[in-house]
Amino acid sequence: MSGISLRIRKRLLPLLFLFVASFAVLLTVSWPKPAQAIEAKNYEDLVFPALGDINIPDYERYELDNGLVVYLMEDHDLPLVSGSATFRTGDYLVSPAQAGLAEITGQAMRLGGTFDHPPNELNELLEQRAASVETSIGATSGSASFSSLTEDLPDVFGLFADVIVNPAFDEEQVALIEGRTAGGIARRNDSPDDIASREFRKQIYGESSPYARTVEYANLEAISRDDVVNFYKTTLMPENTILGIVGDFDPDAMKMLIADALGDWTCSDPKNITAPPLGEQQSAGLFFADQPQLTQSNILIGHIGGELRNPYHASMAVLNEVLNGFGGRLFNEIRSRQGLAYSVYAFWSPRYDHNGIYIGGGQTRAEATVPFVESMYEELEKVRTDPITETELAFARESVLNSFVFNFQTPGQTLSRLIRYEFYDYPTDVVSQFRDQVESATAEEVLEAAQAVLVPEKLITVVVGNAEAISPGLEALGAEVTALDVSIPAPSDIQGG
Repeated sequence: MSGISLRIRKRLLPLLFLFVASFAVLLTVSWPKPAQAIEAKNYEDLVFPALGDINIPDYERYELDNGLVVYLMEDHDLPLVSGSATFRTGDYLVSPAQAGLAEITGQAMRLGGTFDHPPNELNELLEQRAASVETSIGATSGSASFSSLTEDLPDVFGLFADVIVNPAFDEEQVALIEGRTAGGIARRNDSPDDIASREFRKQIYGESSPYARTVEYANLEAISRDDVVNFYKTTLMPENTILGIVGDFDPDAMKMLIADALGDWTCSDPKNITAPPLGEQQSAGLFFADQPQLTQSNILIGHIGGELRNPYHASMAVLNEVLNGFGGRLFNEIRSRQGLAYSVYAFWSPRYDHNGIYIGGGQTRAEATVPFVESMYEELEKVRTDPITETELAFARESVLNSFVFNFQTPGQTLSRLIRYEFYDYPTDVVSQFRDQVESATAEEVLEAAQAVLVPEKLITVVVGNAEAISPGLEALGAEVTALDVSIPAPSDIQGG
């Protein structure tokens, strides 16, 4: 038997060798050429397909009897569902003496548990389902969000709605949130970037503005749990809320869940919700915060901006691209040619419901501070006096349009945009309007926008750095230097002691 097997193997070996050799030749012939063997094309010869249209997936919008607006958008690619509720509330409804109350309320809605589910129990219920529920309140709006597996949707949505309608504001959790906020106050000067940003916004809007307030220990001492509960009860109401749900759900079942959980929600003590303040510039000039421990300067330059409704929105978006990025003017001139900056930028940052800012700046070594600021002034003046080139225009328009499309990559992103436009009362065709205006923007229109939006006389320059190391001194800029006091006021019990 073994002899027969041996003779068979001897006859098969040549055939096996022939098969392996033939397979090797086949692989060699069919295998792609190495990358280095492929002739590279000049970038000017590359051809890309035309930019695709922004497609809005099908969605349904309706209202509950209590005024709650609902958006539903199905997406069955994955067994997941997410949603968010946007509330018309915010820090602008709080007195300056209680700055921080809105943010604390936003955190405590979730972290403080509900009347049916104390904080630890709520955490466990969500963790068991790999789900999340989050809440927050900012300057002019608040939000609550959830994410869940489709199979857990009824339970998770019930917890989400419970957090909105029945937050318990556990006293211990409120105290912990205030304690963490106090810790943030103690550390707020650790970062020169944070100092510069904070002080810049104060000079723009004024220190009592909801867009620039700094929470102090005294503010925390003026906030009690009762204040948190009262702020919730008077500002969160269904008629000022938009709910959006996207994902793998049955629409009829989803509507029933929403009606059962949020249909009876009412505001127990409604307050008249006024519109947020527009925001006006409060000062101009050169401001300096001395931080002797620093070896470089952090610099911000700019002034008040505008809303997204501004007729120059599209043109300014194009100008942003001309100035910024690796191929932008600021990078090429200030960083690459002059070697004055580690980072440099300048852009117009409008807001939906109030005036935003035009802001530029960067970081540089201490001895280069004055040349950096002078170069920034020069580059901002150039875009106000001379039209950008046609090459810059074409590249910038394409960059804006490409990046804008990425805001609508997923149904969730698209739904978020739709809700935002309704929440801030923007037209339904704002997407196509912006895209058309960018596509048709000319160098003359960009120049007109720069001349209208950029106002040299309004410029605010904030420098955070080491006074002794900055040479020449900031006085060389030809403006009076206003010193900024960034010290942190002590809590009243320390002051009293």
